Amino acid sequence: MARQNGIIKLKGTIGDITFYKTKDGHLAREKGSLDANRIKNDPAFQRTRENGSEFGRAGKAGKTLRTALRTLLLNSSDGRVVSRLTQSMVKVIQADTTSERGLRNVIDGEAELLTGFEFNIRGKLGTSLFAPYTANIDRASGALTVSIDSFVPANMIAAPGGTTHFKITSAGAEVDFEAETFVSSTSETFILPWDFNGTALINQTNNVTPASTKPLFLALGIEFFQEVNGSMYPLKNGSFNPLALVQVSGL
Repeated sequence: MARQNGIIKLKGTIGDITFYKTKDGHLAREKGSLDANRIKNDPAFQRTRENGSEFGRAGKAGKTLRTALRTLLLNSSDGRVVSRLTQSMVKVIQADTTSERGLRNVIDGEAELLTGFEFNIRGKLGTSLFAPYTANIDRASGALTVSIDSFVPANMIAAPGGTTHFKITSAGAEVDFEAETFVSSTSETFILPWDFNGTALINQTNNVTPASTKPLFLALGIEFFQEVNGSMYPLKNGSFNPLALVQVSGL
């Protein structure tokens, strides 16, 4: 892979060189010499097919989870969250010790490995929220809860410059990775001032199906705002809003 440095940027294929644009700029690479049919059928590429199958399964699983949390992700994600979550899903699938290679899956893997996953690397929950919180998943009742004792926002939230207000958000999701379906719910506080006055106790409950046998995910986040002439505006279009998986229960 090489970068295009000229004034005129190319797209497409010329000879054996393919020119294309990515988030890292305009790049160029040599056209692959392997025949697709050979990769699909040659026994020598058995491992390649197995890896490809599991990678594809990880991609679909990541998409289903992102869709389940879409309400919060619209305001709290970075441009590489798709690839980063897919990589994490691959690790979940590789932890499956019961299925044959190439058939390993999220259900038989270790979904708990996703605990702590940050959806926005530009604003991480782990470096933004310092107030102690309790996250809990009650599978029997289907209640996914977050509790935060009273805290002083200016002391316990590391907010980006320009912040005047914030709100705490959370979401619970029950995900069926095989059917690519989900049940989810979200909670949020009122928009609160980012100042030296203590908050009230925060309790948020996100309900999914009681006694579910599917993996359950609890996400916690913060959204930052700036007050201008009495109106609240998302700070820098939400670029630094953190959101992370704080509790995961797989089966």
